[in-house]
Amino acid sequence: MNKTLFKNRVSVEQVEESNDLAPSFGEQGLIPVVTTDINSGDVLMVGYMNEEALTLTIKTKKAHYWSRSRSKIWLKGETSGLVQNVVELRIDDDQDSLWLKVNVEGSGASCHVGYKSCFYRSVPLGDSENISLDFEEKEKTFDPKEIYGEIPNPTKI
Repeated sequence: MNKTLFKNRVSVEQVEESNDLAPSFGEQGLIPVVTTDINSGDVLMVGYMNEEALTLTIKTKKAHYWSRSRSKIWLKGETSGLVQNVVELRIDDDQDSLWLKVNVEGSGASCHVGYKSCFYRSVPLGDSENISLDFEEKEKTFDPKEIYGEIPNPTKI
């Protein structure tokens, strides 16, 4: 990548109060990204971008992430067809996290497990010795085996 879109971080005032895009990519070169559905507001996923992924996202209006499990840039939906078209991109006050609002092509799902959201389960709150996750999404939006075939599952044990 030849020319960066980002400014160097020079002061708190510049980072918090100016029009300069000066993201902090942290010690690992990554910035966390919360991605929500533009219509429902549902959180679809949380991912990470490096400088290249953020640049590609800005330039193409399609969500690109850094895949920590595959150690490469990944266009969300490049295999599944469930591309996230970015409608709005926001950065927080100290420019160390991002929020994408997206329309998802196809079934509108973003989870490789087949659910709409990667946050398809909830954790019961309160005093409990035997926590059992509750499925908030009762049905999958798509069959992962049909979409991904023999591609290895990115979840690491």
